[in-house]
Amino acid sequence: MATKKKTTPRKKSAAKKAPARTKRTATGRTAPKGKTPAKAKAPARKKTTGKGTTPLRPKKKLKLPAAPQQKAGPEPKPEAQALARRMARLLIDKKALDVVILDVRGMTSYADYIVIASGESDRQVSAMAENVQVQLKQGDAPERALGTEGVDTGQWVLLDYGEVVAHLFLADLRAHYDLEGLWADAAREKVS
Repeated sequence: MATKKKTTPRKKSAAKKAPARTKRTATGRTAPKGKTPAKAKAPARKKTTGKGTTPLRPKKKLKLPAAPQQKAGPEPKPEAQALARRMARLLIDKKALDVVILDVRGMTSYADYIVIASGESDRQVSAMAENVQVQLKQGDAPERALGTEGVDTGQWVLLDYGEVVAHLFLADLRAHYDLEGLWADAAREKVS
């Protein structure tokens, strides 16, 4: 803890100083000895062309060429969207709550779609994750997860399928982390 430094009041000297000599200026004010008042500046003159007294005219602004038209948004990826919808259906098969697909194309570099779902218990969340992994490995076009996190604990499970990432939460944790609020600008599709 910092303490304030104690100071003692200064003693006034017994001898009084003589007032400084002053000079009167043109405005009637007094200036101390050795100081001269500042000179008044002359008003600025208008710019001229050199011949005559015509003031310069401002140059006309040049118009820049129009920018090329940009696309309304990033290119749609039907394979990624189909995978996200398939994951959502598989989660609903295991009684997932509040399944939402967020379209984050152009907002992030790591995924195009984020699937968010909740479960009522950690066992349900783990079962939802295992169901998605097993079902996506089967079929005509098998998909393998690039990475998974949290399957053992079942509180927050992350399934990374490249262009599609799934977040499976316990209901309380989903409200706490509020990923939908983080991606508030993203288009969303509620799946039921």
